[in-house]
Amino acid sequence: MHYRAKAFGPDAQPLALVIVNMSAMGLMARCETHYQAGDRITISLPIVGAIVAHIRWSLGGRIGCELDRPIDLADYYVLLAVMLRAR
Repeated sequence: MHYRAKAFGPDAQPLALVIVNMSAMGLMARCETHYQAGDRITISLPIVGAIVAHIRWSLGGRIGCELDRPIDLADYYVLLAVMLRAR
């Protein structure tokens, strides 16, 4: 996957992400801004809208996030289809 998403960092500043891996419970993204494990960001996604994610790890311009709430599976499959089409 290679989906450009808009987000807001813990300081409420706009943030550009490139989501490279997505599950119903989390994601991995490339990010130029350095964040620490424990930071929270808000990501705007198609279908589900704004969702809060907790950064679990940060390494070499990549972050791994756990979503505050899992995405419903029916919505998740539609979300994936939309994200893959946007490539």
